[in-house]
Formats: sequence, C-alpha cells, structure tokens
Amino acid sequence: MPKPVLSLQASEIALLGAAAQIFSAYIVSGHVTGGNESDMMDRSLSEALKMARRVEEMVQSDNELG
Repeated sequence: MPKPVLSLQASEIALLGAAAQIFSAYIVSGHVTGGNESDMMDRSLSEALKMARRVEEMVQSDNELG
C-alpha cells in the first residue's frame, strides 16, 4: 500500500497545529465521542481557521508594510 504524500504550506501546517490542539482539548474535556469524532475535527479546524482570519485582520506583519 503506497504512502500518502502530503505537501503542506507553512500556513497550512500552522492551522493543522492549532486545530490539533483545539481537538485535543475537546478530547480531554470529554466532548469527543465515537459518534462525533469527524464533526469535532471539522469544528476544531473551523475554529482554528476563524482564529487565523482574526489574526490576519488585526495584525499587520512586516512584509505587509511594503
């Protein structure tokens, strides 16, 4: 069976890390069950993406200053 190949960009890696931490918190707090695991993963990723968009709106990085 061939290994899947992933090629994530830096921003995708950061979002994956944030979503994993959020998902882990849901697991530890008992919010993830066998029946809702996929939904909670989606929710975790949505929350991480929402946070990233908020950062983009609120913070101006050095490369954006031109």
